[in-house]
Amino acid sequence: MISENERDPLELVQPIILRIDKHDPPSAEEAISAVARAAVLAYLSAPQDERWQLWAQQAFAKSVRRANPKFFARVLEETEHGMISEVGKAQAVGLLPLPAAGLPKLIAKLQVSGTQLEPDEQGLRAPVTIALNLGLGMSTGKAAAQAAHALFAWLIEAPAPQVEAWLKEHAPVGVLWLERREFAAVASRAVGPVIQDAGRTEIEPGSSTAYVLQTEV
Repeated sequence: MISENERDPLELVQPIILRIDKHDPPSAEEAISAVARAAVLAYLSAPQDERWQLWAQQAFAKSVRRANPKFFARVLEETEHGMISEVGKAQAVGLLPLPAAGLPKLIAKLQVSGTQLEPDEQGLRAPVTIALNLGLGMSTGKAAAQAAHALFAWLIEAPAPQVEAWLKEHAPVGVLWLERREFAAVASRAVGPVIQDAGRTEIEPGSSTAYVLQTEV
């Protein structure tokens, strides 16, 4: 598998920074929802920016990094055009795509791997819900990146009135973990592409990780 440090230096990657307060952390579902929303809201804030156009021609690469409250505040102070997403106790900020080899020092030193939060037994439901493949054993950070891929893929294909209605409701995003067999069975009801991972981190290339469902709350 290709690690974060082995990316093509010319590739653009969208950094998404997740705030985690170790004394009062969010649930895994809150964090995943916040990250996915932040990624998409950042795009919607400036869809015509040429960096998005180039990024979309590549691999839609995302890098979910965690920060404590102090460093999260610094990220907000030192970066431009970031879009903040809040879900429960989770906060995330989505940034514009940047060269993989040219991330600002503050962002580059934030941890990518090892982000693991406790799930909430009640889950997180919304009319737009991201189904995740529980059988892959993804970390919270990995699952968040896959959820962001799925939400972005849904956004690109969804009818404009549907997206507008979702945004008017403040873009709620649910998170649903499904065992491997159920994940495969329910995939026929996906309202966007089933995401297959490139295998750069944690899981094997081609693994089906996430898709969007429209559900009744």
